[in-house]
Amino acid sequence: MLFSADPQKQNIAIQLKLIFFLKLLYIADANSLLSVMAEVCSTCGLPKDLCVCGEIEKEQQRIRIRLETRKFGKATTIIDGMDDKNSNLSSIAQKLKTYCACGGTHKNGQIMLQGDHRDRVRDFLVKMGYPQENIELQ
Repeated sequence: MLFSADPQKQNIAIQLKLIFFLKLLYIADANSLLSVMAEVCSTCGLPKDLCVCGEIEKEQQRIRIRLETRKFGKATTIIDGMDDKNSNLSSIAQKLKTYCACGGTHKNGQIMLQGDHRDRVRDFLVKMGYPQENIELQ
């Protein structure tokens, strides 16, 4: 107890409480310091908010947009050449289907849209940040 008759026990109890408080203060300060530090990109070494890896990867990709005729003479727009490791093909396919108002899917590193949407797909990819000179229409 803190109010014991022995003054030596009182000093030890006070010292232990002080040490416990300082440890809590140190842990709280270390956690706030970690949350303030910016995360660093493992590829380019820049902070995540200044990272340009995604833009560099977009510039290095050669995207082909072509038209194929499937069963029963149905036109299908095929987009390939996008790196499926770095770009989320499923979300890009979903956005393209919404933008072109058509059905489609993504399989084997390709995005397939129902109908002839080559020009609209090129415009959409340019708006997303892909360079126009890297997009080839066939």
